Amino acid sequence: MTATHKEMADARLPLGYRDFCADLLIPLNKCRSETYYLPFKCQDLRHDYEKCQYDDYLRRMKAAADKKKEAADE
Repeated sequence: MTATHKEMADARLPLGYRDFCADLLIPLNKCRSETYYLPFKCQDLRHDYEKCQYDDYLRRMKAAADKKKEAADE
């Protein structure tokens, strides 16, 4: 996570969105507010954020599967 707690608070991110991908969400939200939420203006930023969310999900699921397998081996 490269966004600091202060940066996330200054960007007024809700607590649920202060995760591994918050550093991508801050510029996305800024772009959205500057372009009045036009769906075609911030596509690259949105795609990067959604890919980060998906990769984070895969990372968490792999960690959970490894932990479950480790517990079964004991």
